[in-house]
Amino acid sequence: MRALAQLSTKPGGGRTMRSWAKRLSTAVALSLLLPLCVALSSNAPTAEAAFNPTGIDVWARDANGFNLKSRVFRARDGNTSRVVYALDGLRARNDLNGWEIDTNVAEALVNANINVVMPVGGENSFYSDWIAPSNAFGSSGSSSGSSQTAPYRWETFITNQLPAQLAAQFGFSRHNNGVFGLSMGGSAALMFAAYYPQQFSYAGSFSGYLNVSAPGMKEAMRLAMLSQNGYNIDAMWGPPWDPRWLRNDPFVFAPRLRDNGTRLYIASGSGIPGVHDQPRSLIDVYNTANGMGLEAISLINTKAFQLRLATLGYGNVVYDFPPVGTHSWPWWADNVYRMIPDMSNYING
Repeated sequence: MRALAQLSTKPGGGRTMRSWAKRLSTAVALSLLLPLCVALSSNAPTAEAAFNPTGIDVWARDANGFNLKSRVFRARDGNTSRVVYALDGLRARNDLNGWEIDTNVAEALVNANINVVMPVGGENSFYSDWIAPSNAFGSSGSSSGSSQTAPYRWETFITNQLPAQLAAQFGFSRHNNGVFGLSMGGSAALMFAAYYPQQFSYAGSFSGYLNVSAPGMKEAMRLAMLSQNGYNIDAMWGPPWDPRWLRNDPFVFAPRLRDNGTRLYIASGSGIPGVHDQPRSLIDVYNTANGMGLEAISLINTKAFQLRLATLGYGNVVYDFPPVGTHSWPWWADNVYRMIPDMSNYING
């Protein structure tokens, strides 16, 4: 197991602002390849969902009246007090959560006597409450999985309707839960912990975008969402100057996490390919290159967030910065395996 990086109080780890600016410019430039990479890989065969028969389908209505599915995996010892929510990435599907499709983390978590909740759907949503339905290019992707006739209400769903259903159906505790996610789900996990501390006492972010107000980030996010079925990012938090952007930026709401005393697990790869990156085709090469660029942006965001917490004097954090790793599922599964022992100590309802 790789050693986990400890909180550093040395601003920037000795790096100059000029070197960070250069890295950010390079990463944003790489992000411009995303729509091209998606287009080139769009003809790839769809992977078969790795359906786990031990999962239980749970249905709950959101604020729009849509009946949304989640997948629940019960803790091995049958407890109802230890609960974690696993959030998906930008390309979340409407059949299964990516953590079930692409990893086996549910098995490891239930063996650690942790109940796992995997919300299904929410493509491009950042698990937030949107201000309007997305309407660019006639996009689809509402929480119902059909044409987006109503704005996403994922934040309300995960903090209201879903935990109420879980409490009624299984007796799950609604307090001191954990939440973790990758990429957009990583950013969202911190948002939930910041604004709903009674529900979430532990939050894990893997390859999250934790400084979305940084130069170039909003533009990169716009391109990424347009490339994914033409989502209009202005329907999420409004135009770039809207204060909702600040409300949902981990770099800005970091003092809330400190004041709540939330335990954090913050991870990002370096963008350098490793053992999990074995391109076997031209499409794989493009996807690996895309994963390198996205992870480079994530690393810069995550390092900025680390410095932000250090300046706030907050050290209730585990940092996990392995020397290799791209923006892909095997690396995020490794993050979960390394996180489980720490999380086990903090999620007791």
